[in-house]
Amino acid sequence: MANGSEMLFGSAVSDLSDPGADWRLNTTLVTMIRKDILRFLDAERDVSVIKSGFKPGDTYHYVLDRRRTFNVSQTLYSLLPEVSPLKNKTFRTCAVVGNSGSLLKSGCGKEIDKHDFVIRCNLAPLEQFAEDVGLRSDFTTMNPSVVGRVYGGLRDEAERGKLLLRLRQLNSSVLWIPAFMVKGGERHVNAVNQLVLKHSLRVHMAYPSFRFIHAVRRYWLTNKVNIKRPSTGLLMYTMATRFCDEIHLYGFWPFPKDTAGNPVNYHYYDTLKYRYFSNAGPHRMPLEFRTLKSLHNRGALKLTTSRCSYS
Repeated sequence: MANGSEMLFGSAVSDLSDPGADWRLNTTLVTMIRKDILRFLDAERDVSVIKSGFKPGDTYHYVLDRRRTFNVSQTLYSLLPEVSPLKNKTFRTCAVVGNSGSLLKSGCGKEIDKHDFVIRCNLAPLEQFAEDVGLRSDFTTMNPSVVGRVYGGLRDEAERGKLLLRLRQLNSSVLWIPAFMVKGGERHVNAVNQLVLKHSLRVHMAYPSFRFIHAVRRYWLTNKVNIKRPSTGLLMYTMATRFCDEIHLYGFWPFPKDTAGNPVNYHYYDTLKYRYFSNAGPHRMPLEFRTLKSLHNRGALKLTTSRCSYS
């Protein structure tokens, strides 16, 4: 794409006002972005590695820790998909749901659930927040760290039961685990895989390719968006451009206050406060938001940050 950053992002990157309801899809720009991203990302292949590319005992380097290696376990191998879970799939409208506290009292649940395909991040809880976040899940990500942070590392039967209950709620949708990123997460990945096998869960497992995160980062850097490591939300938007004709984002608000000055928690399901103003973290959430907001302004995606009026 010639001069892609100017064409896509322009001067709107600094605008933090509420996106509002005055929005129209720009199909020409959507097509342009899709073609440009496909120069970097083989979206079907990179969504997940597949069984034919591995065998038990194979040794690989971690994506973000090249000094360390891991061996492919029989458990992991048995759950690898035969084909990419989104191979040959297309959807008219997709929702990518982040976990910002801005979703609380949004009433967006019904609007989110009406989309043809719903992508959710980090196995966030749904049932007690259904009015605001909905219940439908077609594709759910889960960083291995969630096992330790939310489910106590599965050290006892109660914690294993909590995770099992959450996994059962996924039914036959896709659970996407970045299993090959860094040393230390493999025990959590293996624990989840063992639960899936032991209880014959219907969930379809997926594990992103070794090049996925680097390919996404190169795309944004080429368009002069200087991200350090893409957040899960940005990864999912980038991936969705291949499969979705119209992408709606919810729960993307990386600021401690809303546009009216009211405090906003980091997640809709806990009381953590926003702490990403430092450049010490791996993500640059405000920069990502500004970038997505500029794409909203140009009709490439719809970014919802206020209450929904769906009825």
